[in-house]
Amino acid sequence: MAPKGAPKANDRLRKIPSVDQLAGSPAGEALVREHGREPVVDAVREELEAVRARMKAGGAASVEPVDLLAAALQRLQARNAPKLCRVINATGVVLHTGLGRAVLPKAALDAIASEQRGYSLLEVDRATGDRSIRETHVVELIRRLTGAEAATVVNNNAGATLIALATLAAGREVIVSRGQLVEIGGSFRIPDVMQMSGCRLVEVGTTNKTYISDYEKRIGAATALLLRVHTSNFRVVGFTAAPTLEELIALGRKHNLPVMDDLGSGALADLAPFGIQDEPGVRESVESGADVITFSGDKLLGGPQAGIIVGSAKWVGTIRKNPIFRALRVDKLTLTALEATLKLYLDRDRLMKELPTLAMLGATADELERRALELAAKLKPLPGISVEILDDTSEVGGGSVPGHKLPTKVVAVRPARGSLDASSAALRANTPCIFARVQRDRILFDVRTLLEGDADEIAGAVGRL
Repeated sequence: MAPKGAPKANDRLRKIPSVDQLAGSPAGEALVREHGREPVVDAVREELEAVRARMKAGGAASVEPVDLLAAALQRLQARNAPKLCRVINATGVVLHTGLGRAVLPKAALDAIASEQRGYSLLEVDRATGDRSIRETHVVELIRRLTGAEAATVVNNNAGATLIALATLAAGREVIVSRGQLVEIGGSFRIPDVMQMSGCRLVEVGTTNKTYISDYEKRIGAATALLLRVHTSNFRVVGFTAAPTLEELIALGRKHNLPVMDDLGSGALADLAPFGIQDEPGVRESVESGADVITFSGDKLLGGPQAGIIVGSAKWVGTIRKNPIFRALRVDKLTLTALEATLKLYLDRDRLMKELPTLAMLGATADELERRALELAAKLKPLPGISVEILDDTSEVGGGSVPGHKLPTKVVAVRPARGSLDASSAALRANTPCIFARVQRDRILFDVRTLLEGDADEIAGAVGRL
């Protein structure tokens, strides 16, 4: 016996048009011309299945062709929307690892658009027409900016560390302080990388105190390398001691051992004007005489993801000949963006204006106040929220300069209805996504990390909450 109401449901189901009817209608054909027949048919079929399911469950659903095609279009648009999409970063974390770290400068984006529209001069020497190496386009720039004898580039600093250790010390011992056996994002641990590279870890000193004598006592016939790892994502303070890089290099020279300096972030610009005093610079490491120095392209340098290796021609040349190098090499888009970013460093005035990372780090109190007032003025007329400007702090982020706080201004918004979690989720669902902090019973928009035009889009999104 059929359940009560079944004939009525069946009648409604019979009114649902077919896929062919919808796709073949004038509106459906217009969708096909714009999106292609197969994607449109798939979207229409999915929508019809969803309508049938709702009807069978006793729910209401329109069977009008215009409504069905509109719903199918929404499915197409959601499917075609980029998953790796633009985000408005209102968290105040300048190098936000989850949100792509350094914002590329306009010069890098323009270079990719103009120089990579077709073929490019990736591995051919223009003058001779012969095969060349792909990093040639940035090596001279890196050497000029760092003072290094030689340079090369791989896909990221983890790769740079791996290939350097595998080249300089495979099958032999590498001496490093216990206080520098760091773990960075994604459970990337120095001891694990050393094991994968084929070298043997020799720990010296303690977590908080290591002396140059600790290194010297452990040097033996199997020692291949002295390693310093910059603790770029944490600080040990208080009762501490560590040898200087100069002391480590002097010890290496005494025992004819190379010294590697894994800087991690790697600053090319002087960060002292931003109140950052203790971040080691790449040029300083080069001038100290380190044989191999590795650092990132997408952190304090402010460019694309890359691992940059500089140092003596002997060791950098040997690293580049390692078979692993091909697996770690960078592509043409990265090299194009890196070249454009590095060129900004040739003109400090232009650098501070056009490199987003340094512009954010160097934002003045007056500038932050102006941005906060501008955003607050756009938000205050909106109904259902309270708005105020507060003092707060930003972070450098990206495993760089841990513990250093940057004074900032935040625009604090408290919705009159609904939970903060729901409001925050709605902002993330916005196009573009908006990420902010939720603290002190408010949503906080840190203006330090906002780009031009972000304030208008935040106001529009908050207005739709």
